[in-house]
Amino acid sequence: MGKTHLAQALGHEACRRGFSVLFVKAAKMFRHLFASRADQSWERQLRKYLHPDLLIIDDFGLTSLTQVQAEDIYEVVAERYLTSSIIITSNRPPQDWVTLFPDPVMANSALDRLSHHAHHIMIDGGESYRKKLGPKTRQ
Repeated sequence: MGKTHLAQALGHEACRRGFSVLFVKAAKMFRHLFASRADQSWERQLRKYLHPDLLIIDDFGLTSLTQVQAEDIYEVVAERYLTSSIIITSNRPPQDWVTLFPDPVMANSALDRLSHHAHHIMIDGGESYRKKLGPKTRQ
């Protein structure tokens, strides 16, 4: 579909204009935040995701969130709200994101902040570019 490519292109342009940008896969961000709880470095790790002018979270919502992951994404969204930008790519439409959270109140609160002043780009194009550009299979 090109979601990641589009997000990276926007991030590249932001860099060219002098903004700081961090690109991270959602699963990797959640792993890093979870691991940082073990050595008491969670606040420091969280700041990594709060500091850049633009945070790009790729592949959000591939699986349902644990309670800890939901709290972490809420914290990132709430702390960045009205101060810096976030791009989130997902294979799910935003209206399906509420069901990913174990707590609908937290989900609605996070999604309310994300959707305020948001631009939604829905890409509907059938097959992924990887499939289209990959090696052809013999029949």
